[in-house]
Amino acid sequence: MICDVSVTNRIKRTKGQMQGVLNMMENGAPCEEIVTQLKAIKSSIEKAIALVTTNNLIQSIEDENHIKVTNVNQAINLIIKGM
Repeated sequence: MICDVSVTNRIKRTKGQMQGVLNMMENGAPCEEIVTQLKAIKSSIEKAIALVTTNNLIQSIEDENHIKVTNVNQAINLIIKGM
């Protein structure tokens, strides 16, 4: 599967967020702030999963049917927002 650059960038940002949470924990940040950041990380990962899954589906359809799938960005965004 060919991964979209946006997915790679999302994972890199999430990696940075994780490092930030570790720093917060090491510096004794309040639990509420840590949980807030962890929820943001969780959301980012869930969106990355949705993007990888939908991109894989599109690539599979294109490969199996020798066609180019177009005009699906609106549907993909709707799926991702619903997560």
